[in-house]
Amino acid sequence: MLRMPVNYLYWLEQIRIADRILVGDKAFHLGQLQQHRYPVIPGFVISTDAFQEFLEEIDWQVPMFVDLPHSSLHVDVDQPQQLRIVTQQIRQAILSSPVPDDWLSAIEIALQPWQTSALIFRPSLVLKGLDPTVSYKTIGLLESHLGGTHREAIAHGLKQTWAELFRARSFLYWQRLGIQLQQVNLAVLVQPIRTAIASGDVQAQGDGSLKIRATWGLGQALVRGEVVPDRYHIQAAGTFTHQLGSKLYTYAIDPVSSLVSSPTSSVVGYQRHVTEAAQQKQPALTDEQFQQLRDLVQQTTIHLKTALNLEWVLCQLPGQSQPQIELTQVVPQLTAAIHQAEKKPERIENSLPASDLDTSILQKQAAASSPDRAFLKGIPVSIGTMAAPAWVYQIGQPAAQIPSGVILVAPMINPDQVAGLRQIVGIITEQGGITSHGAILARELGIPAVVGVQGATQQICTGDPILINGDRGEVYLKAEHWELQKQASPLSRTLTRSVYPKIATQLFVTLSQPESIAQAASLPVDGVGLLRAELLLLDALENQGEALSERIACLVQQFAAVFAPRPVFYRSLDFRSPKSPSLTEISEPNPVLGVRGTFSYQLNPTVFSRELEALHQVQQNGYANVHLILPFVRTVEEFIFCRQWVEQAGLTQNPHFRLWIMAEVPSVLLLLPDYVQAGVQGIAIGINDLTQLLLGVDRDHPQMQPAFNQRHPAVMRTIQHLIQTAQQLGIPCSICGQAPNQPIETIEALVRWGITAISVDLSEVERVHQRSHGLKQGLTRIRRNEAR
Repeated sequence: MLRMPVNYLYWLEQIRIADRILVGDKAFHLGQLQQHRYPVIPGFVISTDAFQEFLEEIDWQVPMFVDLPHSSLHVDVDQPQQLRIVTQQIRQAILSSPVPDDWLSAIEIALQPWQTSALIFRPSLVLKGLDPTVSYKTIGLLESHLGGTHREAIAHGLKQTWAELFRARSFLYWQRLGIQLQQVNLAVLVQPIRTAIASGDVQAQGDGSLKIRATWGLGQALVRGEVVPDRYHIQAAGTFTHQLGSKLYTYAIDPVSSLVSSPTSSVVGYQRHVTEAAQQKQPALTDEQFQQLRDLVQQTTIHLKTALNLEWVLCQLPGQSQPQIELTQVVPQLTAAIHQAEKKPERIENSLPASDLDTSILQKQAAASSPDRAFLKGIPVSIGTMAAPAWVYQIGQPAAQIPSGVILVAPMINPDQVAGLRQIVGIITEQGGITSHGAILARELGIPAVVGVQGATQQICTGDPILINGDRGEVYLKAEHWELQKQASPLSRTLTRSVYPKIATQLFVTLSQPESIAQAASLPVDGVGLLRAELLLLDALENQGEALSERIACLVQQFAAVFAPRPVFYRSLDFRSPKSPSLTEISEPNPVLGVRGTFSYQLNPTVFSRELEALHQVQQNGYANVHLILPFVRTVEEFIFCRQWVEQAGLTQNPHFRLWIMAEVPSVLLLLPDYVQAGVQGIAIGINDLTQLLLGVDRDHPQMQPAFNQRHPAVMRTIQHLIQTAQQLGIPCSICGQAPNQPIETIEALVRWGITAISVDLSEVERVHQRSHGLKQGLTRIRRNEAR
């Protein structure tokens, strides 16, 4: 039985300078302030020694993990599959191993004075044998976790926080920073967490100026970039400016939340609700509270004798007549001298060929420019200056499509996106602070970054030549130099979006991989007509469980975010190949006509229900442009079964949501009025399955390919009847598959019959668009003549 030594638990007020290596930087700085009577939320630390002993006691099933606390454990981070497998195995072993009972008993006793029902477990890192500024580069890398106060919840919160060290993105950072795993000391800071009135962060500059951000409730809305916070800029002379934000959402503590999985019945999570309209435009801080915060930060800066970044919260504490401000995090800023010494100019120079943009000229001109030449300002979080073309990035866009040598301009950067952004040379974000993922990434890459630049994605366009000054938090526009370089720069040509004429019928694109989003979004499409779930979810389906819906939501939201407000039609899973992951665990000798489509949902609705939960989560995140297409529907009864599940999932509560079916089984033509009466709101003709079922031809059989004719008279006549019947019933009708890629006569026929939209593969978009545009005037005349 493991005993919990005294040096495994440290109260903040007991932490000495020599204890820093055991409690981590976050706990150390807060402890130093609390000991000087600054208002810090109380807490204690489970030390790095406890974590190492916990790892040593795990019954590792993989030999390479046995000496884990003392091993470098090198993993090739450029091999995503290997990285994912290794990190999943380690994390699963941590989460499934027990925390000693006497440890938990000691923690329960320590909690009693707080009289709280909710805890936050914060990772507190320190890197052995390295300059402290290297540790600051990892601020925000590991996430905090919420939990209850009984021993099962405590154990789960501890293990979740310990497991953060072994996420795939963590391994990426250690290797990119040249850090060995045995140099990383992880402690856990345990604190009570309360529902907050307001929260925010402060950047205290070395010249005495302050930049304060504030929002209603807990700081999750600020971290996630879901609000525009109130901003205060206080000059060293004492004058200040105040810009009121738009605080749409407020976060609170939810003691019975379903957002955080736990093995206990007492689950704690974040609860988001829409801020009342009148409150959204009110300041989160009163004048008196603002003055208290300003004075507190200035005193803290003087005491620690350095520039700082702080996070704070405003709460109503028991026994207090007025709300009180408490500090939750204190981070000394990197000094320009230290950071500049760490920069690697050769990396930036090699990122963008000199022929693309004469960055030296821009940099010299910017250095000579007066401050009033900066057209946007923000918070400097990574030192340096860089001139390059801008690439405006939207949330959810795959990083793989971003070219090298550009300055990334984004609303914010999520942790799952950082691994694919190593080719950029600068970062500008509208949200975030020194602990944001964009700031961490910039410091890790040694590139300049400015965050909190309001309106950056609206005022900067992809391809614009910009210069970022990470020392002063400024962004410069040098349009005149871009004009001189445009002809010689191949990069500028790839960043210029073509201008396409409008066509009569909507043109959709068919997609299945996030890597295609950026290219597709720049093409003349009206949305995603078919988002195939089978390929999209292959990786997500490897580990089915409570987190499956979250993984699906993350993938689908990427498409929703980039294409919004254009529609995205998600087709739920239709595994028909015997090599595909099985949803029914039934061996399928005839996958084309066997257990597939909505019939399989009736046999086992588990995965279908997870898909619906995911789509509802995307809706809740503010994207109303995602709709559902049910695959391979054989009967009206199958549709009604699925519609009831859709309604129970809450999707139909959104008035914009549409529920369609694939029209690929020939019986749909005969029963389409019955389907519409049952609630079908649109159909997508699946030309591939429709052809093989009408003609009795296996589309996958190589010797049958000559007989698989999608322009067969029977097929074309069926399509015509489906389109015209849909028109009569007042529902939209699109078509997916290879028919739109056929000769111009096929497209002309589809449009003449009244097809609502055509969805084609990515490679066919421009060709079909040109064909459709060429028909526009002629078809308009045809329709006028037919109307007469």
